[in-house]
Amino acid sequence: MGVVMSPLPPRADGRPGRLSAGMGWRPAYDLAATAGAPTEVQRIPVADAVGRVLAADLVALVALPGFDTSAMDGFAVAGAGPWRLVGRVLAGGAPHADVLGAGTAVEIATGAMVPAGTRAVLPVEVCRCEAGVVTGSEPGRSNIRLAGEDVLPGQVLAEAGAVAGAALAGLAAQAGLDELAVWRPPLVRIVVTGDELVFDGLPDVGKIRDALGPLVCAVVTRAGAVVADVIRVRDDAAALADALLGGQADVVVVTGSSSVGRADHLHPVLDRLGARMMVDGVACRPGHPQLLARNGDGRWVVGLPGNPYAGLVGCLTLLEPLLGGLAGRTRRNPLMLPLSGDPQPAAGWTRLVPVLIDGGHATVVAASRPASLVAAATADAVAVVEPEWHAGQPVWLLPLQ
Repeated sequence: MGVVMSPLPPRADGRPGRLSAGMGWRPAYDLAATAGAPTEVQRIPVADAVGRVLAADLVALVALPGFDTSAMDGFAVAGAGPWRLVGRVLAGGAPHADVLGAGTAVEIATGAMVPAGTRAVLPVEVCRCEAGVVTGSEPGRSNIRLAGEDVLPGQVLAEAGAVAGAALAGLAAQAGLDELAVWRPPLVRIVVTGDELVFDGLPDVGKIRDALGPLVCAVVTRAGAVVADVIRVRDDAAALADALLGGQADVVVVTGSSSVGRADHLHPVLDRLGARMMVDGVACRPGHPQLLARNGDGRWVVGLPGNPYAGLVGCLTLLEPLLGGLAGRTRRNPLMLPLSGDPQPAAGWTRLVPVLIDGGHATVVAASRPASLVAAATADAVAVVEPEWHAGQPVWLLPLQ
């Protein structure tokens, strides 16, 4: 499962002096992506389903178009011209009562039902109508959209696992559906730890603004999950345990308490709560002190490093793939492109570096550091650089946008 290093001898308080290198990056990512699955199907109005994951195939109930319809404003004609005008058909109006006979025409609007017997629709801009007679040249195409040429009843418009977008919502409504079956999105509690953090205004000396709270909220939303609440917890084991057990959530994300410093209480708290550790450290830089556990009450717990960019790496490695699985999203391998620049590969460690994408190439953004989001904020993606990488070799790209 990757590189594993023995811990240093215990400290005086009985805790290890440092984390092991833990699991390799790719096994950790794969484990998180496949660990959970959605559990509850909801039926919701089509308009509310955008961003949600289909729990069943989306199947059309009606044909599209539902009848032969005009693609243009103009005149429906039969036989050779000139044509005698015998009626008018508007979109949504009553259809023409009779079969259109040779040498006759009906004025017609875009979307209106084409009369039986129509050979073509002449666009209004290429013909004339004077004294009830239509003249003009027939177009090179019929300008008639045939019933069912886009969609037939029973046709699968999107498969289960697809994310409903605006166009799909419109298509579903057009195809006769009022509701869609979607997976309930996972609920996420975000627990922000750190006595040094402030959450608004300008920080006093020795204090810093929280960056991970807003960052994790954005990642949760992008992954198709819902932020249930965001709570702030002082560096105290009992307070952290209460935060892990309280509220309504499927996943609890803890920022800044996943290492082994004196203020990092997540490991011992999880031990006391009977959690099952699935990932305890990842052999990557930055972001190695991250974890994934299943609490005794069934909740998932993701622990993120406190440094902002390292925390972002933890989100991309464990949190986002976990939430994607719980939301029912179909798993897709990340884009791969050749990488240029110096990602500073390290033996035994996977490097994750911000990159810019230009065409079919990725370039390292310089001056990326674990505590800084400056490089990541200007980047298009994070490149996953394995220890054996060499210049120009393709790398996985995890999108940031």
